[in-house]
Parts: sequence; C-alpha cells; structure tokens
Amino acid sequence: GILHEDLRLLLETSMPAKKKKALLGVADAKIGAAILEELGYQCQTGGVVAEILRGIRLHFHALVKGLTAQSASKAQLGLGHSYSRAKVKFNVNRVDNMIIQSISLLDQLDKDINTFSMRVREWYGYHFPELIKIVSENYTYCRLAKFIGNRKELSEESLEGLEEIVMDSAKAQAILEASRSSMGMDISPIDLINIESFSSRVISLSEYRKGLQEYLRSKMSQVAPSLSALIGEVVGARLISHAGSLTNLAKYPASTVQILGAEKALFRALKTRGNTPKYGLIFHSTFIGRAAAKNKGRISRYLANKCTIASRIDCFSEVPTSVFGDKLREQVEERLAFYETGEPPRKNLEVMKEAMVEANEVVAEVKKKQEKKEKKKKKREKRRLEALAAAAEEMENSVLEVEENNTEPKKKKKKKKEQEQEPVSEPEENGLEEEALPKKKRKLMGEAAPLEKKKKKAAKDLEED
Repeated sequence: GILHEDLRLLLETSMPAKKKKALLGVADAKIGAAILEELGYQCQTGGVVAEILRGIRLHFHALVKGLTAQSASKAQLGLGHSYSRAKVKFNVNRVDNMIIQSISLLDQLDKDINTFSMRVREWYGYHFPELIKIVSENYTYCRLAKFIGNRKELSEESLEGLEEIVMDSAKAQAILEASRSSMGMDISPIDLINIESFSSRVISLSEYRKGLQEYLRSKMSQVAPSLSALIGEVVGARLISHAGSLTNLAKYPASTVQILGAEKALFRALKTRGNTPKYGLIFHSTFIGRAAAKNKGRISRYLANKCTIASRIDCFSEVPTSVFGDKLREQVEERLAFYETGEPPRKNLEVMKEAMVEANEVVAEVKKKQEKKEKKKKKREKRRLEALAAAAEEMENSVLEVEENNTEPKKKKKKKKEQEQEPVSEPEENGLEEEALPKKKRKLMGEAAPLEKKKKKAAKDLEED
C-alpha cells in the first residue's frame, strides 16, 4: 500500500497530462488508493483489470524486447526468493523459530523422561521395592538404581557415594538399612546390566533437558527479554510457540493473550452458554498462583495486558532490553499488593517514563560497545592487509633477486656461443686460418640449392591448378 519512488516516476512520465481522462488499472486496491491520493489518477481494481494483468503476466516475455521465457521465469523465481527472504528476519540472534522448536522438544522430553522413569521404578522395584518410598524424585532414583545395582553388595563403604547422590546423610543411612532387610527378589547379573544401561539413558536425557532449558533461557533473553523478565522464560516461550511467532503474538489483543491455550474451554463455554475461561497458558505464571481466588480473573486480565505490551516492545524495538519487562513486572507486583492491602499502585505513565530513561541509557551503552567492536575489527583488518602487503613485497623482491642471479650466467653463455660461432675468414689468436671446407661437402651444398628451387616451383604449379 506504499507508493514507491520508482512507481511514482514511471506514472508521472508514462501517464497523460489530463488526469481526469485517464483510468489506471491496479491489481492491489491499497496501492490504487495511494496513487489516487498522491497523484490524483483514477484507479480501477478487480474485474477486467485482473484478467488483463493475468494476460500480461502470461505473455510478458513476448511484450518486452530482449526478454525470453526462460529469463522471465528466472526473474520470477528470484523475486519469489527475495520476497521470502524479506519476510524472514535477517538478524540471526532474534529468530523465534528456535524458541518454538526448543519448547516443543522440552515438553516432549518431560513426557518421555517421566515414562522412562516409571519403567525404571517398576523394573528395579522387583529387586529393591523399599527404595521408591525413600526416594521419590525420578532423576535421583535412576542415579541410585545405577549406583546400587545388586542391593546385597551395598555396604558401609558406599555410604559416601549414596550421600553424594541423595544430598542427605539420613536418607543414605535409611537406604543402607532398607537394603539389608529388603523383601525384594534376587536378580541375575544380565538383568542388572540391562536395568543399569536403561537408567544411564534416562540420566543422560535428564541432563540434556537441563542443557536445553539453559539454551532456551539464553535464546529468550536475546529474542524476547521483556516478555521473559515479566512472565518467565518457559511461559513466554509457550506463548510464542502457541501464537506461531513473536510477531503474531505482538499482533494479538490482550483478551486473546489472556485465554491463549484455553480455546477448547472457550468454545465449549460459548456453545453451552456457560462461563468463559479466565486464563490459558498464563495460568502457569507465579502471579495467578499467588492471587486470592476472587482476584485470579482480575490479575490474569492485568497480566495479559502487560504481556501484550512486552511482546510488542520486544518485536519492534531495534535493541532489545529487559528494562521494560522489569518495570512491567513491578507494576503487576504492585497490583497484587493493591488487591491484598489496598495500597494504590503507581500510574502507568510514570512507570513508562522511568523505563524510557533507563532503556535509553542501556541502548547507548550497547551502541558504544558495538562501535568499539567495529573499531577493533577495522584495526584487525588493517593490520591483516598491511601484513599481506608486506609479505607480497618481500615475495616480489625475492623473485627479482632470483631473476637477476639467473640472467648473469645466461649473458656469459651467450658470449661464449658468439665466440664459437665467429666467421671462418677471421683469424684465430694463433694467427692461423681455419681450414676450408672439403670438396665433397661443397658439391653437396651446390646440388641441394637447385633441388629446393624445383620443389617450390612444383608447389606453386599445384596451387594454381
């Protein structure tokens, strides 16, 4: 819907001077409105215009001189690629696709780890059933199953290892006592090997999950720092994933963000004319859990409002900072205190003014750092280029020296050859003349000359024929 300078120039040069008589066919209604507003040409969209444009597009290579069908198709492909590239954000650090994938993988890992841990408990429970009652956490249980193995081999020496895993001396002692008086069945070494290998797989998955959570935290701080500061990395990532992208989330109104993730309950309530849900994915934030039952709906509405503001700031700001997120979080805290104690919160205008001042300072610092980095890069490049130039000069000098050394002996050789190939008539240093050629050689030389002349004449005759 924006009138480009190239398009304006084309229309001004190509269209007739009398604007009222001319009617311009335009495919996009928004561009048509912009042309009418800025240049005053009457525009028509749809109907016949669409058919004409379709025909032009089909026979474009025939209408333009020097354009073939193959080059036109290449140009179309290039345009398609450039349009797709423009739709994707160029900043690699602010790609939200990675967040969507990582949060989906995190949820999948949670399910899988839970299922596998239950399998380990069931499997190892035949041999040592009392361990489940002492240790309830899945990760710790799998580590213990791998460490203990056969319960009969557990002794006082392994107490230190148990304490390291359980992080509690009383629990470690309880495990040792339970192993001595356990009512579990005996287990064969092969079964134990399988249980240990499976528990080690579950442990590695749990450790990978921790690493993935750290990656998600770092990615959220780059892509959506305000949203993650306000509502937390996991809930923020779930909101982005459910919306499809950060841009989509920024476009949503607060009422949609509030019930994002509770669509099923919403449509069921609309169908049965019951009460609509108060919250969706934002229920997992700490604020709604801390609020009283009567204030849960109010705080969820307020939180959704702040989430939309945070997501828009993250999406459209050039330098992303967590300043706004921290300030919005403070506002939600104040609103919670207001519901509980009645203490009036600060006005939004005051808070945003403070945030703007702090954000400008942060942005200035970031820009300074970037400038310093760029200067350092330029210096490195200069040094590298100077080093390359110096190396090239050294190479040239060495090549020239080698050439000079090679030319001197050649000159000497030439002189020697010249001395050897002196004419026969010249006298030698001794004063003696060289001997004349023998008679036979002279005769042969004399006979060779007319033969050559005859051959040349024969070749000329053949060419003429």
